Parts: sequence; structure tokens; C-alpha cells
Amino acid sequence: MEENTKTGQLNIELKDDVAQGNYANLAVISHSSSEFVIDFIAVLPGMPKAQVKSRVIMAPEHAKRLMLALQDNLEKYESQNGRIKNTDGAGGASIPLNFGNKTEA
Repeated sequence: MEENTKTGQLNIELKDDVAQGNYANLAVISHSSSEFVIDFIAVLPGMPKAQVKSRVIMAPEHAKRLMLALQDNLEKYESQNGRIKNTDGAGGASIPLNFGNKTEA
């Protein structure tokens, strides 16, 4: 990353391998007093294990900024595309969380 100090803009490089992205249909979030850890996981049918595809570690302040940005984007999405159904407790498929002996900090 390179910061352009004259204009106050941040130049961000997106490499090809990162631009492809990783599929995830589950996120497990844990935290300590100094950081939040978000594991993005792909749970696929017929696979004996679910794989963590990406882990993001951030300061609590950045986690809150992420939450606010997601909230803003979800509101914009729903205003254009309609309300997103929440399947928790509404008969939706439950994803088991017994992926191993992970202890949350």
C-alpha cells in the first residue's frame, strides 16, 4: 500500500489471486480485549470437515467500523432488492458448529 500524502488518498492494490475471492457460508467471530478474529468458513455437503478459507484479525475500533459499513450496505441492498429473509429460528437449516476443539478467546 502506498499513501499519496498530497491528496490524502490511499492507493490500494488488489492482486489477481486475492481478487478471485474465497467462498464462505459461515463466519465464526471471537474476540479478546485487544482484537476481533473473524474466520470465514466453507461448509460443503459431503465433506468430512469444514475449512477455514480466510481469517481476518482487527482492532475493536475497526470491527465496529466494519459492522457499521455492513449495516449501511445491507440497508442499501434491501432498499433496492427487498428484505433479506432471516432463517434463524424460522425453520432454516442449522449448521453444526462442532468443527473441532476451537476455544474462543
